[in-house]
Amino acid sequence: MEFLDRYQQIVADAVTKYTFKDKPAELYDPMNYIISHGGKRLRPIMVLMACDLFGGDLKQAIKPALAIEFFHNFTLIHDDIMDEAPLRRNKPTIHTLHGINVGILSGDGLMLKAYKFFEDLEPEIFKACIRIFTHTGLLLCEGQQYDINFETQENVTYDDYIRMITYKTGVLSASSFEIGALIARANFKDAKAIFNFGKHIGIAFQIMDDYLDVFGDQAQFGKKHAGDIYENKKTILYLLAREHATDEERKELDHWYGKKTDNIDKVYGVEKIFRRTKVDEKALRLIQKHNEIGQSYLAKINIPEEKKKPFAELANYLLRRES
Repeated sequence: MEFLDRYQQIVADAVTKYTFKDKPAELYDPMNYIISHGGKRLRPIMVLMACDLFGGDLKQAIKPALAIEFFHNFTLIHDDIMDEAPLRRNKPTIHTLHGINVGILSGDGLMLKAYKFFEDLEPEIFKACIRIFTHTGLLLCEGQQYDINFETQENVTYDDYIRMITYKTGVLSASSFEIGALIARANFKDAKAIFNFGKHIGIAFQIMDDYLDVFGDQAQFGKKHAGDIYENKKTILYLLAREHATDEERKELDHWYGKKTDNIDKVYGVEKIFRRTKVDEKALRLIQKHNEIGQSYLAKINIPEEKKKPFAELANYLLRRES
């Protein structure tokens, strides 16, 4: 996908241009560290893609795109601390290298730097983008808290789970597209359509993340295998397993999810139930369902199909990650 390479290069050049040179280095070096390991940088690319789709000036979108990337990495730093995760993108996490205090501070610094990157926008667009950005941040915090609650909450429903991943993952993709559209001065209807496209692609992406945690190739995925099982995360795999398990298997799930332990027997026992109830197949069908819903919103935008083609390609690319 040549278009993705082009956008990635734009973001990479901007990351290099705006590398932090501030002091103290103990604060800013970890910020540079996580940004430099940026992965595919999909969310800033979403800002640029939406700006392009609606005929906007990409130069105006570059710093807001970086704001999204800084904010996303701020959430990852704090997420890794909460999950006690040793790896991120196959690299040691910041709190593993520098301690929890530096992790918290560098995350906070990234979030505040993100706000500054909207300052060049015209007042009306600035106000709209900041409103979306701030609301997205609050929803993300709510989603994270729901995720934490689920670890000890006995009854988690499918709707609870979808709300949690919508807030925690879906809205950031959605808002990235919407901010790009607003910078290009898209109308309200089209901006909301691209928002909803991003939301459902984000939901599908998170379900895929849950799937890969157990069924993916650890070397490709870049995270600890079955980390969600160790952490008692009530992911879609867990919910589907409970729905289709026998009474005896539900008791076993309750046993393992009632304690936080690194016992390999826990992972083996839970994975055995996951495989017997075929949650891998069921999760993949849900991913396809949300992809199709997202594509239906894309179809509502009154722009030539050729210009929308990269969005469909991006969605399919995101949902074909290594497994």
